[in-house]
This record gives sequence, C-alpha cells and structure tokens, in this order.
Amino acid sequence: MWAQDADSKQSQPAPDNTKINQRDRSKSEPTADQQKENRSDRELARQIRRAIVKDKSLSTYARNIKIIAQDGMVTLKGPVNTQEEKQAIEAKAAAIAGQGKITNEIEVGSKQASKPSPSHYR
Repeated sequence: MWAQDADSKQSQPAPDNTKINQRDRSKSEPTADQQKENRSDRELARQIRRAIVKDKSLSTYARNIKIIAQDGMVTLKGPVNTQEEKQAIEAKAAAIAGQGKITNEIEVGSKQASKPSPSHYR
C-alpha cells in the first residue's frame, strides 16, 4: 500500500514555481538569503515592508513580495495581481530608497497571484 503511495508521489508534476526557483539560484540575481547583515539595509527593507503592508488596497500577494536590500540598492520580487499594484509598490520603495535604486522584478498576473484566497471559500 505504501509503495503505491511512493510511486504516485514520484509521478506528480513539478510545482509551478520551479522556474522562479531556478532563476533565484542564479548568482547574478539577489535573493533574501544573500542579503548582507548590514543594519542600514535591514532598516531600509523594514521601512519599505512597513509602507507596503500599511496599504490595505494591495492584495495579500502584493503585501508579501520579497524585498532584498544590498548596499542601499533594493530588489523587489514576487507575484502581484495587477500592473497598478506593481507600480504602487515600486513607487513606495523608490520614495524610501530613492529613485534609481530599485530593481523591480515583480511579476503581474502570475499563476500564484491569481489563485483565490482562502476567504474566497467562506
């Protein structure tokens, strides 16, 4: 019985985020685990996160994007529902970090961002 379970698990397709994970493994792309333990970078990321989370017009996906600060430069990654959310997040980050210090890799309308939220089923 368990052998069948093991076989069925092996035949399951790869998760939807496989390509994103492969991209994030690239040495040229900053990831959260590469973020330096620099106090000013941590504070910069914290301020941006706070500004994004305070905006209740943003979706849950938008409020949970990755914010990576390295040497005063900020990279934004993750799925959002709309182009407006992407622009709003970039504007908030630029207002805090400064113009020209933002790399926006946010993806609009990805499969993950378009999934219904758990509250959808209530």
